[in-house]
Amino acid sequence: MPFDPVFIVDAGRTPFLKSRNTPGPFSAADLATASGRALLMRQPFDATDLDEVIVGCATPSVDETNIGRVIALRLGCGHKVPGWTVMRNCASGMQAMDSAIANIHSGRSQLVLAGGVDALSRAPLLYSDKMVLWFSRMAAARSSGQKLALFAQLRPQNLLAPVIGIMRGLTDPVVDLMMGQTAENLAWRFGISRAEMDAYSADSHQKSVAARAAGHFDEIVPLIGADGKVYAEDDGVRADSSVENLAKLRPFFDRKYGKVTPGNSSQISDGAAWLLLASEAAVARWKLEPLGRITDTQWAGLDPAQMGLGPVHAATPLLQRHGLGLNDVDAWEINEAFAAQVEGCLRAWQDADYCREQLGLDAPFGTLDRSKLNVDGGAIAQGHPVGASGARIVLHLLQVLRRKRAKRGVAAICIGGGQGGAVLVETLQ
Repeated sequence: MPFDPVFIVDAGRTPFLKSRNTPGPFSAADLATASGRALLMRQPFDATDLDEVIVGCATPSVDETNIGRVIALRLGCGHKVPGWTVMRNCASGMQAMDSAIANIHSGRSQLVLAGGVDALSRAPLLYSDKMVLWFSRMAAARSSGQKLALFAQLRPQNLLAPVIGIMRGLTDPVVDLMMGQTAENLAWRFGISRAEMDAYSADSHQKSVAARAAGHFDEIVPLIGADGKVYAEDDGVRADSSVENLAKLRPFFDRKYGKVTPGNSSQISDGAAWLLLASEAAVARWKLEPLGRITDTQWAGLDPAQMGLGPVHAATPLLQRHGLGLNDVDAWEINEAFAAQVEGCLRAWQDADYCREQLGLDAPFGTLDRSKLNVDGGAIAQGHPVGASGARIVLHLLQVLRRKRAKRGVAAICIGGGQGGAVLVETLQ
């Protein structure tokens, strides 16, 4: 059933910076603090007037434990404003927003800064269990003879072949599949060709290039690095992306038979995104001018090996609850984890068997008008800092609706581990 309105009164994000196999210029807390400070500076209230700060983060560093609290303190919220961290993989930023909504509905909070962040370029390299055991024994050794014996047992391959944290994090431990392999599953299930994936991906880049030229990413807060370098735009967007160029890339997750490549997958990125949420009472108290309101949210679970279809499982009941079809909303943002994943969602809604067996419907749910989908491109071009993406798509959906003077939109995301999240938002114009 519909719930009391929760308003989005402002929003913003950093540029998303592509990982280039070295630690990026900003830590996760740096990213969130810089963009959050810019957002709060334009408000009529102080940071200390917030009721709480909630941050979604999938890979906080070891020195940023409970990164939500770290960020709240660095933002100047003071000792009395609680800050906490949530983690729902790719939807962590969306979960932060939903947690804020729940607290506003309960009356515990009125004004909440909620969002997400990740600095995936700084995901750690880990020692293998064998290497950790060797270090433990070395630490326990007392005599020189014991230490020399342990050095004789050291195998260089254990030292020189660390566990890549980001690869482990992107592998589902239940079905033992990397996220890209789940995208291969959808390509096989729905007959999605390599050419279709590459065409979708090239289109994402071209839409992002056009949107940038038109000034449609004014939600981005520029960053300044320690060396004075200015980071003002998503740096993974490629103006030269084309089907021909993408076709040159080799499959990564299934090298022999696969179709999913780095070019038709989302980019590993660093970035932060924020939503400032308020109750009706807070809007009145501070004389705020909301950008829009959150009408409803929905979470869903599904087979982890088919995790990319999460938007279908979350958005379908959300729309049904409001008596809406796919094209009764004016704009869609579906996070582009993989081209095969978005294409798979569109085909699942059209597939009678899937809709009957998995969604309990008597007929296909419908065909989404592609002109409403990710009109300014998506994560394939702009990047996918896991903790931030769920907040980014809600933020940008609202930007699109306001720009088009439209009323209603859905943001949906697939989630590693076999889940989906969806949010229904409305403008107030």
